[in-house]
Amino acid sequence: MAEKKTAEIKVETFRDYQVITQPNPLRKHVRRVDEKDKDDPVARAEKALASLSGEFKGWMLAECERLSAAHAAVKANGMNMQSREELFRAAHDIKGDAATFGYPTAAAAAESLCRIIEHAPDLDAVPDDLIAHHVNAIHAIFREQAKIEATGMANELSKRLRGLADEYLITVNRDRPEHLDAILSPSIAPAE
Repeated sequence: MAEKKTAEIKVETFRDYQVITQPNPLRKHVRRVDEKDKDDPVARAEKALASLSGEFKGWMLAECERLSAAHAAVKANGMNMQSREELFRAAHDIKGDAATFGYPTAAAAAESLCRIIEHAPDLDAVPDDLIAHHVNAIHAIFREQAKIEATGMANELSKRLRGLADEYLITVNRDRPEHLDAILSPSIAPAE
């Protein structure tokens, strides 16, 4: 039976401690690539994203339609657990996808809607107009992206919605200080 050569463990001893260095067994599995054959995974990802960019408008439209359907279910059936979850998921998906799809201000408006759903102590007491304004703003930002971005109106609309949402949430959570920290935290949605 052939014996495998094992690399030695190196031990350096100092006055009050030891440093033990083990051999790196992964070194033999690394493949060296010639400089001219370097693969750039970021460039590949950007190229793949660019090839999909023609689909973004359709995907964003589908997300907006899903949000509208969830909002219609809330208006028709009230804010039950199922309609709440669907409204939240639709808004949350827009919050996550909109910037990638080229609608970053829609992401900010969707985040504001998510915050209302997360932090309102009684969702049945949330004014219908507050939710409707968020849904309508997301649709308007999507529909009129080129026009309203040029004037900065989308950013202003998202900021005002966030302000209204914060004002409402601070008022209804005044007796719940543990929620006020989360409500007063800065936005995590991309803003331009």
